[in-house]
This record gives sequence, C-alpha cells and structure tokens, in this order.
Amino acid sequence: MGKALRWLLSLVVLIGTTGVGGASAAAATAAEPKTEAGTTTGTAGSSHKDIKDRLLAIRGMSLIEEKPVDGYRFFVLNYTQPVDHRHPGKGTFQQRITLLHRSTARPTVFYTSGYGVSTDPRRSEPTQIVDGNQVSLEYRFFTPSRPEPADWSKLDIWQAASDQHRIFRALKRIYPRNWLATGGSKGGMTATYYERFYPRDMDGVVAYVAPNDVVDGEDSAYDEFFRQVSTEECRTALDAVQREALVRRGEMTDRYRQWAEENDATFSTIGSLDQAYESAVLDLVWAFWQYSTEADCNDVPKPTAATEELYGFVDEVSGFSSYTDQGLEPYTPYYYQAGTELGAPTVQTPHLDDLLRYPGMFTPRAFVPDTIPMRWRDGVMRDVDRWVRHNAERMLFVYGENDPWGAEPFRLGKGAEDSYVFTAPGANHGANIGGLVEEERAKATAEVLEWAGVAPAAVRSGEATAEPLAKRDSALDQRSVERRPALLP
Repeated sequence: MGKALRWLLSLVVLIGTTGVGGASAAAATAAEPKTEAGTTTGTAGSSHKDIKDRLLAIRGMSLIEEKPVDGYRFFVLNYTQPVDHRHPGKGTFQQRITLLHRSTARPTVFYTSGYGVSTDPRRSEPTQIVDGNQVSLEYRFFTPSRPEPADWSKLDIWQAASDQHRIFRALKRIYPRNWLATGGSKGGMTATYYERFYPRDMDGVVAYVAPNDVVDGEDSAYDEFFRQVSTEECRTALDAVQREALVRRGEMTDRYRQWAEENDATFSTIGSLDQAYESAVLDLVWAFWQYSTEADCNDVPKPTAATEELYGFVDEVSGFSSYTDQGLEPYTPYYYQAGTELGAPTVQTPHLDDLLRYPGMFTPRAFVPDTIPMRWRDGVMRDVDRWVRHNAERMLFVYGENDPWGAEPFRLGKGAEDSYVFTAPGANHGANIGGLVEEERAKATAEVLEWAGVAPAAVRSGEATAEPLAKRDSALDQRSVERRPALLP
C-alpha cells in the first residue's frame, strides 16, 4: 500500500478585469474619487490620507514595495506577528501579505493559497465577482514568512487562523465593508479553518476543492474514486503505464540519475534516487486526474512505448524534480502539517504491490527532514468537520467531479445555514464557480454578491441572473498553474 503523491495546482481562480468592469460594475457602485496626490475619499470613518500612509500607520505594518497596476494600487507588505498567539511576548516574525487596493468603499476578499504568496498582482474569482479589494496572505513558516529559529510546534491551523484574525482586525478599520475569505485546495482548507476558529470575522467563505481527511487512517473513499473515475479504458491504460514504469525501473532510473547529476539534485530527505523514483511512479495516476481531463486519456502512452516516451510521460505528469531535496524543501511546512494535523490519503495499489521496494514509506514523515520532530494530533480534523456540518453559515464549497481530492469533501448537516456544496461536472483540481452548471453558477454568484453586500437589486429580487461585477482581464485574471510536489492538496 502506497501513499498517493501528487503536485499541487496553486489554485488562483482568476476571472476578471483590470480596473472597473464595465457598465455592470459602474451601476453597482461608484469608484472612490482620487486626488492628484493619490488620496482616497471613502465612506464614514475613512480619512483623506493616501492609502499607503493609512496602511503604514498600522502598528507592525511595513512596505516592501508598491507595483503599478491599472485601476488599482498594489502593495507588498510585511506584518509583525507573534510566533505564538497564546504567548505573544515570546518572539515575533514578519509575515508577508499583498494588497490589491480597489476602494475603501468596496468589499474585501481575504485570499490565501495555504502556501507562499505571489508578489505579482492577481485577482481571485470572488474578487472579480464582487469587484473588490484583495488581501493575500503567505501562510506561516513558508519562506520568507518563517520565524528564526523555527519552533515547528507553533505551526498549526489555530496559529495560522490567528494570523488571519490579527490581519483582518488591523485592516478592517481601513476597509469597513463586508469581507469574504477564499482559497483553493490547501487555501480552501485554510479559509474553512479560519471560519471555524473565528466565525464572526468574515461575512462569507468560498472554499475551492478543499480536502477533508476526517479520519486519517480511513481512506476507502479514494479507492472508490479511482475505481469509477472516467472510463475503464482510461483507468486501465494509466495502471498499465504505471506498472510498466516499475518493470523498467533500471532503464528509467539511469535517465533519472543522469538528469540529477546534470542538475546537482540530491536525495537526502527522501533517502535515495530509487525511493524518489518510486514516489513519482506512485504519484502518476493521482496527479493525472488532479490536473488532466478525460480528453487527455488519448495522450497516455501504451505500455509498449519506448523507454524515452515512458520516462517523458511520467516526468510530465508527476515531475521527477519534485522528489529531490531541492524540490521538497520549499514545502516542508505543508508536509509537517500533513503529518501532524491534516492527514494524507492512502490509496491501495494491488496492481503494483509486487514491484514496490518501499511499501508504506510514502507518508508525510518521509518528506520532512529527520531534524524536525513530528507528533500526530488526533481529532483536529474531526473537530473541523463536525463544526462545518452543524455550524456553517454563508459558506460555499466548490469541487471538481474528476478531482481525487474531492473524494472526501466537506459536507453540510443539521444546523448549517445559507451554505452550499457544488460540484463542477468533469472538472479537475481547477474547479471554480464559472465551471458549475448554469443554475448552480448563478446561485453561487448571487450568494457571493449577497454576502459581500453588493448584490444588485435586480439580482436580489430574482429579476436578473447574477453575473460578476468586473469583466475579465488577461493580466490580472490569468489562471496561474503552479505544480508542486508530493502529498500536496
């Protein structure tokens, strides 16, 4: 039995426009007037100071840089956070955030990927829908937002939620309108955990493709997913290629070794090049469905294909560089969390078991240096799952039909209010509101607008179908696909 290993789509669901999106946005709200000095005039409680001056007046906030972007102000900032929110006097660190400033009179979307933060201006799908501001957060312990020295026991979901809470409280005075939390994959998990611990902060949550591994040792849902996804022909073809890659291990690892020598790649954390190779092969089927569609089944090589073609396919889908020390190190904080709180899915591989040299090795512990201690905290995910089922309010979960991470989704139960779980047909780990069936897309869009406090009257009355308030822009709203290595949702 091996762990399913895969790269991560850094989900930035980006659909919108630079500046104000046409007549619909203009009809919904007017932009703040700007003076020649760049000051802004907002609603009650706001000042005439330049927005940068207002931000830097916040205690602990410092400017890294401001970048030009049409229709917005974009800032890369540092904010001083306690290493331990339970004991704030015991050290601090600098946490990186970005701010895409539209107007203090507009709603604000709080986005996180659950990993690092991009320092280029981007808009998430909810930001485009509500034509708002966007605060983007780098998750604690991802460099450079890491305490020095790093006390890894202070990396947990409550501490991370408390980071968001402090930033929200600091910025709410400047952005008094409604706030929404969002994120994709681990970012969707992060938005959900934030809502669980600080349910009074946000006016709504949009969580994309958020895994919910309630009981780490019970993963039969993933086996069921792989038994039924797509067609039998495609499943059989992928299994055959996966097995053939292990049958030809010698030829394939010769190529891998040559690549590693040419690129100074090392394998101290995972143990050896051979273990890294087996990881990549085990990751193949999961990674294929995480990022591909049924149409890509036509590109799966036959098991009789030349070794060079087979090697290229495994490398393209799984990524051999991901299992090197250099590929693993940037994501140590995630592997640590997966092995202490979040859990990781186990997938049965009966068609490979006679060829595996390292059965049972593929756990989060295998991807974290031995110098970092790890201890499992049982019940953390059960607590979140129970809370969502019975306390969710104004929460929207979006999943992809063909995404393996959706095999264990968040579900709603008695006590949940004004909350929804939608699945985009045929979608992978990039599922979003725009990919839902028409009725659900309109409903989800209307709810996001309503939660943000900017739903047009015609939408509120049911006379018009809800649409995003800002139009698409090729710069701000490009989809960013960043594949990341093993065990990453």
